Amino acid sequence: MDVVELHNRTVDGFVRLVNEVGPDQWSAPTPCSDWDVRTLVNHVVGEERWTVPLMEGKTIADVGDSLDGDLLGDDPGTAAAAAARAAQEAAAAPIDKVHLSYGDEDPPEYLRQLAADHLVHGWDLAAAIGAEPRLDPELVDEVATWYAEREEIYRSSGAVAEAVAGFTDPADQLIGAFGRNPRWSTADSVVARFGAAFDRQDLEAVMALVTDDCVFESTSPAPDGARFEGAADVRAEWEKLFANTGDPRFETEETVVLGDRAVVRWQYSWQEPSGERGHVRGVDVLRLRAGKIAEKLSYVKG
Repeated sequence: MDVVELHNRTVDGFVRLVNEVGPDQWSAPTPCSDWDVRTLVNHVVGEERWTVPLMEGKTIADVGDSLDGDLLGDDPGTAAAAAARAAQEAAAAPIDKVHLSYGDEDPPEYLRQLAADHLVHGWDLAAAIGAEPRLDPELVDEVATWYAEREEIYRSSGAVAEAVAGFTDPADQLIGAFGRNPRWSTADSVVARFGAAFDRQDLEAVMALVTDDCVFESTSPAPDGARFEGAADVRAEWEKLFANTGDPRFETEETVVLGDRAVVRWQYSWQEPSGERGHVRGVDVLRLRAGKIAEKLSYVKG
């Protein structure tokens, strides 16, 4: 496939997905663990904005920090569409070398890097917003063939995580080779981030992952526990838990996610006055809504 066509088709696929992002999905988590949807789209739009000066022969120093920060403004869809069109027009520029951060590069190689990034980040975006990934088999084959000779370079430089193996579908294999789990879901990410925030007693991060009308049922007093409704009351209860427990630790043992429900097996431990550590083991039954936890029903052994 002609490399400009490859680039432009992957760009088209990404911008189509941007147009599917709902108003309440810009803060949703993505398979890129440090990025929400807006940050992911801003990253790709940034690459598109960089394509224009680089394909004109400019250097990194020439561009400087002019493309740093937020590039989406109040209308991310329009910003993404404009950046995509500009990048596609620039892709066919007659230039001998592109001046990248690691040195001069042949334009076709640079465009293939961009195509791979658009295809994989398009999958990231689709997974994050619950859209059908629709990875074109022809594009998958082109990117996979190119990436096979570069995968170890990407991995050794820290650009991608460890490969996720065990899949036979070519699209799944490519996504796995880029360090993603092809079966990733928003719910998996939210539950994992919630558990990690709880373990480090980061109440602000915990509350950022629950809905305003969240419900929490605690494990005591026996036999039914206590019920707290609304973020303010739930926050107050968890604040007391962290404040009144010596060195509390929350360890996730297993997580099972099915649709908008999740079951988490955990061990909760604390420091006794004697210096010994006490613990209980139990489960949370969670309900998720719009990328946040709406219900946390807790149960313990014994």
